[in-house]
Amino acid sequence: MKRFLLLLLVSLPGLAAERVVSIGGDVTQIVYALDAQQNLVARDSTSQHPAQATKLPDVGYMRQLNAEGILALKPTLVLSSELAKPSLVLKQVEQAGVKVVEVSGENSLQAIPKKIATIGKALNREAQAKTLEAQVEKQLAQLPKQTLPVKVLYIMANSGMKSLAAGNQTAADGAIRSAGLVNAMAAVPHYQALSQEGVVAAAPDLVVIGYDGLKALGSEEKLWQLPGVALTPAGQHHNLLVIDTMALLGFGLDTPQAIVKLRRAAESLRDD
Repeated sequence: MKRFLLLLLVSLPGLAAERVVSIGGDVTQIVYALDAQQNLVARDSTSQHPAQATKLPDVGYMRQLNAEGILALKPTLVLSSELAKPSLVLKQVEQAGVKVVEVSGENSLQAIPKKIATIGKALNREAQAKTLEAQVEKQLAQLPKQTLPVKVLYIMANSGMKSLAAGNQTAADGAIRSAGLVNAMAAVPHYQALSQEGVVAAAPDLVVIGYDGLKALGSEEKLWQLPGVALTPAGQHHNLLVIDTMALLGFGLDTPQAIVKLRRAAESLRDD
């Protein structure tokens, strides 16, 4: 009888438990929101929310993956942000017989429901995904539609590296525009090293940095000492928003609330 049940479980698709590796903080958070975390066997280092995800084995930073580390966990399914690198690693994982599902890495609020749908389908959680999509769509519908002429400078800071300003084609640019605001550095592409001339010319009204970025700098005082920042409207009035980096830039479940926080910070400047 036991042998018959075992054969039945193996032969029926969907009954055998998946062994899932999740790559991307936004991806992992959605897996938990769909109540599919019991299938997770590992995650990447950007997956910090919810807190219980950090107890899982870590396959490393999503932009520096290696196939051996992933395959060692014997996954049957890898859910990966399309931003994960190098892409050759995921091809190697797939060639080893593991199903790899890519999740949108688009820097837009409209990508969030797409991510939910993709992950829900991969995990056979379509009904839960539709409920979650509806909740997110409701949040997105409540976001302000009017633009506000407040110029925002997003600073990326990491220990031991030069601080960078977010130009166009970045997640920060997408977040700023989603809040109906102006990216002060929109004239330059990608992340660029801060220069006094460039920052002063950009004349931001508000500086935004992540909690981890401010910690890397050491203090708020050190931030205002970065090239040109003290000479801008934001620097002169110490207009600063410190925010959860993943929430704002990950375009995941926490992003709508982070966008609201950014928008309110900008609106408060107009009220002063």
